[in-house]
Amino acid sequence: MAAPPSPALPDQRLATGAVRLAARHAGHFSPETVQRLLADSYLRLAETAHVNTHLVVLAERLAAERLNALAHTQAAGSGVPRVLFVCSHNAGRSQMAAALLGLRAGGRVVVSSAGTDPAAEVEPEVAQVLIEAGVALQDAFPKPLTDEVIQAADIVVTMGCGDACPVVPGRLYLDWPVADPDGASVTAVRAIRDEIDAHITELLATLPGT
Repeated sequence: MAAPPSPALPDQRLATGAVRLAARHAGHFSPETVQRLLADSYLRLAETAHVNTHLVVLAERLAAERLNALAHTQAAGSGVPRVLFVCSHNAGRSQMAAALLGLRAGGRVVVSSAGTDPAAEVEPEVAQVLIEAGVALQDAFPKPLTDEVIQAADIVVTMGCGDACPVVPGRLYLDWPVADPDGASVTAVRAIRDEIDAHITELLATLPGT
């Protein structure tokens, strides 16, 4: 049966990224699959974007993450623990947790974060306190929760997303009742960061190979 046709790209500037991603995943995913996922990533991000200046770049990065997660699932895993942090807006708690785990784990864990209702950008106070902790957030952006990333995760850490958080059989679920930094002072956000960092230390002690 012939593959379904690729969807029209919502922005023709995505074409270069589609070629780049298709080459990276040649032999695993068809160009049609890559283009379909890239177009979907763009449209999902466009729903909450205030400006479209960097939307093409961000869509390619989101599509790359989704393709890597899908490849991991289809290959039945690589043995490296994969941790997904989920909160409502992916602009505060889950961003801090993912950044801190990535820093502490030193490449021994694959880390993702997403939001059930993603915001347009990372909260500036969150970016500030992470920079103070030695984490650069220039590449961080709120991402929508997608099936590929959920299915690839070994551990899903929920952080205040309530009933909107996904439940997939076979995953270890943890819930961290951490305060929402939205609208909080920098001092309060620092305290939230330190609380999350303490949870990260505990989590690392349970992960194989870390």
